[in-house]
Amino acid sequence: MSASADMRDGTDMRDGILPAQAIAALTGAGGIRPASAYAPDQIQPASLDLRLGDRAFRVRTSFLPGTTRTVQACVDRLSLHAIDLRPGAVLETGCVYIAALQEALALPPDLAASANPKSSTGRIDVFTRVITDRGEAFDQVEPGYTGPLYAEISPRTFPVLVRTGSRLSQIRFRRGQPRLTEAELAALHARAPLVGAGTPSFQGGVAVSVDLSGFDGLIGYRAKRHTGLVDVDAPGRHRAAEFWEPLAADGSGSLILDPGQFYILASKESVTVPPDHAAEMVPFDPLVGEFRVHYAGFFDPGFGHASVGGAGARAVLEVRSRDVPFLLEDGQIVGRLVYERMADLPETLYGAGAGSNYQAQGLKLSKHFV
Repeated sequence: MSASADMRDGTDMRDGILPAQAIAALTGAGGIRPASAYAPDQIQPASLDLRLGDRAFRVRTSFLPGTTRTVQACVDRLSLHAIDLRPGAVLETGCVYIAALQEALALPPDLAASANPKSSTGRIDVFTRVITDRGEAFDQVEPGYTGPLYAEISPRTFPVLVRTGSRLSQIRFRRGQPRLTEAELAALHARAPLVGAGTPSFQGGVAVSVDLSGFDGLIGYRAKRHTGLVDVDAPGRHRAAEFWEPLAADGSGSLILDPGQFYILASKESVTVPPDHAAEMVPFDPLVGEFRVHYAGFFDPGFGHASVGGAGARAVLEVRSRDVPFLLEDGQIVGRLVYERMADLPETLYGAGAGSNYQAQGLKLSKHFV
């Protein structure tokens, strides 16, 4: 029986984002083909963490395969050298690497997917995107795709130590078009505020602004240059002072972003994702500011929700200026939250189980730092 038929028989759900139990069922039906058994916390409430395989390739340039080529064919043409990830390997800043992932796909024709860096990956400024064979866009998996998945990895600020099994990216599976319209967003916000009190802008998603008034005397952190390694699989083992410069609140309510520098800031609004929805942060229109916000965009069901201890959770913003200095001011809109319906309620919400490192967060560095 095909994966599509198994999914119809075993998980007869409406359109929407697949919850954890449906991801497990899709795996059992052969729609996801892991090279080895999943780690206990690999399936999240509305996403699946993706694991690095045994080898990576240092390549000359980023690329997209286009409609006629496989990723491996492009790697064969652009590779400088291969790297064995099994004993662990250092990925240097400013370099581009391609690594096969342990999870391959054989999706049914009514199921698509999208990928994003994990929150901890974005907070250490590792730029990573998922690529498919014959793909024309990063982080997008077409309905019915069958084939391997690859990660493009480019550390921007800190060199990182990775190994086989390291999890830098996550993937979501969706059926249909579950994204809420502006009217549906307004109605959902009216029932239970999605981003604190008041009535935000709903154009293109729920508006999120930056808080530069201060958290216990700080407005954020700026990454240091020429630091040591960050081991991506070693939470709580790196001294924050060796990697980050705290930015004190000076009362001005503003911050000048220096070109090429990386900042950790936080949203002014508390963010809530209801249990029957998932959300994704998308960068604000670049025409209003020369900066990029939020590499890692997935917010699982239950994030910031009072029922799982998340009341008051802020969105942490990974901010990088582009080519010129830019003045960022307190309350300035920097991103928008797009909400999507879940196909079914997850069996476990974010904050109720393992891997919920950022529930009830304020201004917070990644889990790697103490």
